[in-house]
Amino acid sequence: MSEKEAVKVFQEWLDGYLDFERLPQKNIFWLDTIKFLCKRFGNPQNASPCFHVAGSKGKGSVSKMIACILEEAGLSCGLYTSPHIIDFRERIGTALDFFPESIYESAIREMVPRIESIIPEELPGGRSITWFEIVTLFAFLCFRHAKVDYSVYEVGMGGRLDATNVVTPRVCCITPIELEHTEYLGDTLEKIAGEKAGIIKKDVPVIVAAQQTEAVRDVFRKKAAEIGTVCNFVDDLTTSIDYSYSTGYVSAAESGGRITCGMHVHIESNLFTRPVDTVLQLLGSIQARNAAQAAFAVKTVFPNINESVIEKGLSKAVLPGRFEITYTKKYPKLNYLILDGAHTVNSIRYTIETLKKLFAGSTLHLLFACAADKDVLDIAPLFKGLFSHITLTRPGGTKHSDIEKEKSAFTGACLTFTADTDFSQAIPAALLQAENKNAVLLVTGSFYLVAEVKKYIN
Repeated sequence: MSEKEAVKVFQEWLDGYLDFERLPQKNIFWLDTIKFLCKRFGNPQNASPCFHVAGSKGKGSVSKMIACILEEAGLSCGLYTSPHIIDFRERIGTALDFFPESIYESAIREMVPRIESIIPEELPGGRSITWFEIVTLFAFLCFRHAKVDYSVYEVGMGGRLDATNVVTPRVCCITPIELEHTEYLGDTLEKIAGEKAGIIKKDVPVIVAAQQTEAVRDVFRKKAAEIGTVCNFVDDLTTSIDYSYSTGYVSAAESGGRITCGMHVHIESNLFTRPVDTVLQLLGSIQARNAAQAAFAVKTVFPNINESVIEKGLSKAVLPGRFEITYTKKYPKLNYLILDGAHTVNSIRYTIETLKKLFAGSTLHLLFACAADKDVLDIAPLFKGLFSHITLTRPGGTKHSDIEKEKSAFTGACLTFTADTDFSQAIPAALLQAENKNAVLLVTGSFYLVAEVKKYIN
């Protein structure tokens, strides 16, 4: 059985467990189950020192950047992120690749029979094991089998009760806080920040991104003081951050699908012996700030790491579905196709900011879908005056969505659009429309929609 086949069989086995990502439910978050599982497997979460990253947006990028810097420094690194776009192994691998086949297979052989042998009455509170708990345990086991020097864990949702919150990291990071998952995390920025602050631990330094309000900053300051650790904010550690885009790239069709756009970033801080200058493949002003946070996190653990190592590591960080500029042979005359999983107000605001900087003067089209719990009423007005054609649809076949709510929000924002509840029809229609008009097509609103577009064009 090949590596991919083994993981596919494992995924089919996983489908028997409650998956919050696809079917959100209340009151399924606790730590006693994952602690029970970790103990059963000899506490694999402690096999390597680690970094822990929470937040509303940007945590995947910061995690990836940290892992890339560590590997550039000569350290083997395991990286656990979510969601995956196409391949389940995107969640669990090294900074730049998947693990060898033997790592996944060994972890599967160790885990599956010992999970299946659990007597339900043994589980804390008699509660069933969830999909994310098993996947998190699988990451712990993969990293132990791989004998990585370091590991980086991205929080799934929240922080305080997230399954990853059984690790004791060398440093933890908290990215910007937004109103998201309010049904589960709280209906104010301060309440959500309180959940994210749950990853803060005694004597573990905290690197916190710039926040929307002083009240949110206070949540992290107070939690760090209560726990007994140091809380540093990225904007306080930074003297200056500047960024600019390269402009010498040609169209996807002319380059045979190779997109060469980059973003030069210049970061000055008293933590560095000199300014950090690098070219990121991840684009947008928020990615410049993510790079600073990742660099500060690594510098906190390794004060003597050379700035050139940080620069080279940051330059290698790539994530699918984060302002990913791509090309498809199915539509060879399509100017550009941009895939971005942004699904909150601020993340979509950053996506639009980047789009306008890179493609000023271009004809722009939009393909949008979002999950039912997203703030589409505040998202829709952000698209006003930018797109000559808008297509609304559902974000895939499994994620709960409400296209009538989308239509109402876009109508209320005085936007003209077409809507199709069948995403398998909406996707080719939007691609063809953009190709015929020589337009740049932005696909955004959901990683599930991005995944469906990727599956269609590949």
